[in-house]
This record gives sequence, C-alpha cells and structure tokens, in this order.
Amino acid sequence: MSWAAGFQARQSIRQSLWVVPLIGGVAGVVLSGIDLWIEGFIDLPPAWSYSGGTANSVLSAAAGSMVGLIGFVVTIGVLVVQMATGTLSPRFLRLWYRDRLQKLVLAAFTATFTFAFALLRHVESDSVPDLGVSLVGLAVSIDLVLLLLYFDRFVHALRPVAVAAAMAQAGLAIAAEDDGFSSSAGSFDNQAIRGEPDARIVAPRSGAVQDVDVAALVRSAAARGQVCVIPHTIGDFVTAGSVLMEVHGAASATELRRLCGMVSLGRERTIDQDPAFALRIMVDIAIRALSPAVNDPTTATQVLNHIGDLLLGIGCSDRAFRGTALDVGGQIRLVVRTRGWAEYLDVGVTEIRLYGATSPQICRRLRALLEDLRTGVPPERRAVVQFHLDALNRATDAAFADPSERALARMSDRQGLGATREGENSDARR
Repeated sequence: MSWAAGFQARQSIRQSLWVVPLIGGVAGVVLSGIDLWIEGFIDLPPAWSYSGGTANSVLSAAAGSMVGLIGFVVTIGVLVVQMATGTLSPRFLRLWYRDRLQKLVLAAFTATFTFAFALLRHVESDSVPDLGVSLVGLAVSIDLVLLLLYFDRFVHALRPVAVAAAMAQAGLAIAAEDDGFSSSAGSFDNQAIRGEPDARIVAPRSGAVQDVDVAALVRSAAARGQVCVIPHTIGDFVTAGSVLMEVHGAASATELRRLCGMVSLGRERTIDQDPAFALRIMVDIAIRALSPAVNDPTTATQVLNHIGDLLLGIGCSDRAFRGTALDVGGQIRLVVRTRGWAEYLDVGVTEIRLYGATSPQICRRLRALLEDLRTGVPPERRAVVQFHLDALNRATDAAFADPSERALARMSDRQGLGATREGENSDARR
C-alpha cells in the first residue's frame, strides 16, 4: 500500500464515527468474558449481592438507556451539521468529526451496552454475576459524567468565536511545526531547477493536494540523484491527467508510480499541512456573519481577533513559506510551490474588507489588525500590509460619504466600536 493510500485510510479512521464505538462494543464483550471468569474466584460481601430479578432489571435498564443515549448523541451530531451549515462553515465539519470526546462517549456507551447485554444472558435464579452488575452501575455513572462533558463541549465549543480560536490555534501549530522543509523561500523556487524535467507524473485522479510525504520523497530522490518538483500548493485542486510532479533525473516507471504514491489527493482540503485552510474556515464564518441575511458584524469582529493572531504568527515565521527540502548533504531534493505572505494576507482580509466595507465596526477592527501586522511582521513584509491598509482607506472613503461617519470608520479600534487607539476619540472627528 502506498503512503497516499495509508494517509487516506488514516484520515477516514480519524473522521469516522463508527470505528472507535465498534472497538468499544468489542471491548464490552471481551470484558464481560473476563468478568464471568473472575466471578468464580471471588466472594463479594452480601451488600454487593443481587437476586436474579434485580440483576435482570439493572442490566436491562442499563442496556436500554445506553441505546437511548447513543441516539441522543446522534441527534446532537445532526444539530452540529445544521449549525455548521447555517452559522459556521461546512468545512468545519471535517474537523468536528475528529473530536476525540465525541468518539470516547460513543465508545463508552457502546461498551456499556454490550457488557450489560452479554452479562444479561448469564443471569439465572441461582447464579448472578454480582461483580458484573456492580461494574455496570459504575459504568453507567461514568457514562453520565461523559455525557455532561460532551454536552458542555457541544454548547461552548461550537460558538463561532470558539471555532475561530480553535482554528487559529491549529493553524499556528501547523505553521510552527518542523515539516521537513529547509528553505526560507517564500514561493516556488524557479532557480532551484534548471532545464526541462526528465519525467512528468500525471495525477491518477482529480482531487485536492492534502499532504506530501516530504521525508520519503527526499530520501528517494537523494538515493537516485533526483530532484522532485511539485508545481502545486498544498490545498490546490488537481484534475486527473494534469501534471502532479516533475522529476529531474532518471527514473523508471516503477519509481514514478512510487513517487506518485507519496502525494495524497482527496476530495477536499485538510488542515494537516495547510494553515491557509484554517484561515479559510475563519473567513467563511466572518463573511457569513456579514451577509445581509445574518447581519452580525460583532461575530465577524470576534473572528477577526483570531484571524489577526494567526496572520501575525504566520507573518513572523518562515516555516509557512518554506518550499524546498534538502538531503543530508545540503542538496535540494524537493521543491513544492508554497503560498507567499501576500497570498495569506489576501485570504485573511480581502473578502472581509469587501463584505464589511459598510460597517464601521469591521472597518475599525480591520484597520487595527492591519496596523498590528505592519508593526509586528518583518520589514520586508510590511509593504503588503500597507497595500491592504490603502485598499481599506479607499473602501472606507467610498462607503461613507458623510465626513463625520468617514472619520469614525477610519479609526483604529481593536473592539470594533469600543476603545480607540490612544489619541483618537470622538473629538478628533472632522
């Protein structure tokens, strides 16, 4: 199995809602067998002993309640889909399916159900698995605590600002991790490769570039004296039959197939090597809040807080812009097209500026964001920030004809409409 196929399998398992609960169900059956074996070696005190009728009632009630609780969790899952479609971004669902607490809750409920049902078959008038019945009661208590934790997560973690904070944290983690790229080049390095490639690998199917096995590609290219070039950015959609990779250096057909298997193509983008995808989700939430149907600029302002956090982290780091990987000898073995600072900034602020140009709250918060970026990023990246500040000035001037309203919208305010920067107040409007 190729690395790409393994990556797709891991993604399917991470996003599935049945694999972990299935493991929990099997674990319940196994634990029931262990319990029945232990029952013959221990004697519980009279307070922990049950009659056959009581044991039947307890185990039946536990099994039935677990089925009901599983249905409740599934209902919450349906509500999540509705919320994501209506107020969040549908792209967020791919990450919600990975929630570990949700899978733990389903696995615990399933394990309790199978454990209680398996014990129920061994309850007789003169033989009762007393330890198992007590354990079922303990398991139900634990399940109720997990349900409360899950409900708390559902209530708090699906607010737009909470989703934005989670996306910013995930994007910053991706931008900071050591992904194997060594160069600080901000875009596809045309100088790294000279001449026409010796072979071109075409995409076997259409899909978005989800991930690249950087380490394996570098090792393979170094062993054969090759240089591999991927002329696509992580997240780009590649059509079947188009060039997926260019290989400089001799390569057999078998080697080309193996190299093709080191680039994963899927139906949609993932966040694994793509911090811009985290930006995309946050921007989707913000512009949805700015739509005339919702008209909630305060939510967009809160999302801008975390967009600014992520953009500042990306702008102050070189790892998000690295596009070449070197072997142990310092030779370039892999070149991948990467986004530049201007592209990240375009994703993060352009659409919000266009949709929120008539909102003083958005104009003021966006100006504060850009001014913070202009101060915080390295000097060579400040010109792009100034470009967006100039664009914001033009949009503000076009949206507000009244001089007083224009002056209000041109202020810098981290709260949108709240506390302006020092020296800026209502008396300064002209």
